[in-house]
Amino acid sequence: METWSTIKEIQPRITDLLVKTLEKDRLAHAYLFEGSKGTGKRMVALHLAKSFFCENVSGPNPCLECPNCKRIENGNHPDVHMIEPDGLSIKKHQVEHLQKEFSYRGVESAKKVYIVNHADLMTVGAANSILKFLEEPATLTLALLLTEQGSKVLPTIHSRSQHLTFAPLSRAVFLDKLVAAGNSSTISSLLASLTTSYDEAMQLLEADWIAQARSVVIQLMEELYARPTQVLFTLQEKWLPLFKEKSQIDAGLDMILLWLRDLLFSKVGKVNSLTYIDQIDLLQQQALTSSQDNISKKMSDVLLAKRHLASNVNPQLLMEKLLLNIQEG
Repeated sequence: METWSTIKEIQPRITDLLVKTLEKDRLAHAYLFEGSKGTGKRMVALHLAKSFFCENVSGPNPCLECPNCKRIENGNHPDVHMIEPDGLSIKKHQVEHLQKEFSYRGVESAKKVYIVNHADLMTVGAANSILKFLEEPATLTLALLLTEQGSKVLPTIHSRSQHLTFAPLSRAVFLDKLVAAGNSSTISSLLASLTTSYDEAMQLLEADWIAQARSVVIQLMEELYARPTQVLFTLQEKWLPLFKEKSQIDAGLDMILLWLRDLLFSKVGKVNSLTYIDQIDLLQQQALTSSQDNISKKMSDVLLAKRHLASNVNPQLLMEKLLLNIQEG
């Protein structure tokens, strides 16, 4: 179970700020937590709710044992309300339901907390309804709005909330966590370069997909330099059957991008920063025949392919063009 001390290992600046605020009993009535997926926004929101409700709170620290702490941990506290997108958006009727709930006195006390996950997905009607809460806050109400894209949240909501930006997780911390969970150092190194979200890493690990994908990418990269006539066969026989979903293709492109970045690191002697830590001999061999400008151009080709993928270009044609561009480069 998290404590402010364990959360500080992930988000030191955010933790220090909130702990000092709790110690001075100066919580704002509304916070906008912005940060990429996996940076701990929801975890911090729920722990802050525990500090807010705890019956035996010691300074900023909730006891984690009282009924309030345990119910928040289990997601069934009657005065902590979570709003999630209904389909692709958070709709006005969801906020209206929240307003109705807040018109009643708290079940346990006068305190209430509401957490809006993916606040950037609120419809205009929902956002304007939330504003009523933010403009006329109840004394013992705490609003926590979570988003990965703060620029898509209404400026009026920004101005009525304290905006806290969550830093990306330390790669080293995340890497240690993956290895401690029993994953190999080679797979953990790749996962820690692809994402800092533990949930996303677990999805990539399902059915050994990430290990198979890594092998295919290494084979393609080796063939591009040593056996270029074989590349399109490998694409057809191994890449296309494995990289089926758009998210998988996007992850595959990121893996190619990481290989090219490793080539740059090899050229400048930063071998301790490699993602493909077991491929150092092959990377150094390829780096000898590639200039930094040449590698940078290939990386730009991959980034362009990622943009085209988002525009629903045919995946096979996209990959064929990319691999030919990398060969020619």
